[in-house]
Amino acid sequence: MNGTTNKVLLIGNLGDDVKLHHFDEQNCIGRFPIATTESYISRTGERITETEWHNIVTRNKLAELCDRYLKKGDKVFVEGRIKTRKWEDNGQTRYTTEIVANSIEFLTPKVDNDQRNTTQEKETKAEIPQKTPIVEPPFIEDGEDDLPF
Repeated sequence: MNGTTNKVLLIGNLGDDVKLHHFDEQNCIGRFPIATTESYISRTGERITETEWHNIVTRNKLAELCDRYLKKGDKVFVEGRIKTRKWEDNGQTRYTTEIVANSIEFLTPKVDNDQRNTTQEKETKAEIPQKTPIVEPPFIEDGEDDLPF
């Protein structure tokens, strides 16, 4: 293998709502943190839980979708790459490491919203068709076959 790889796969929960920043009518960036948690038993038998926080960056259409459908606490699957940024702040050099997302799958079902549930129930009741009678196929006597051979 001649090349290198920069690929990240994360499943975690949003630590905050998506912050969307528009540059113009076509371009925007969405930023949000996600937490991944690992639990294990130490040598002393104590249960240890460690949480890592990851800063996720999305762009354009994906950022708009995340802003529209995700909220704090939602579970997501993020696929992307690691990127480190550097900038000057009051004479000090600052760094941050982010995950630039290529794709995000929303893992939290959206039926927990009470308002959506009420609306869906009304629509479902209005769309239920009347029961249609079950029509059985014609009776075939023993010895008769509908096959041509």
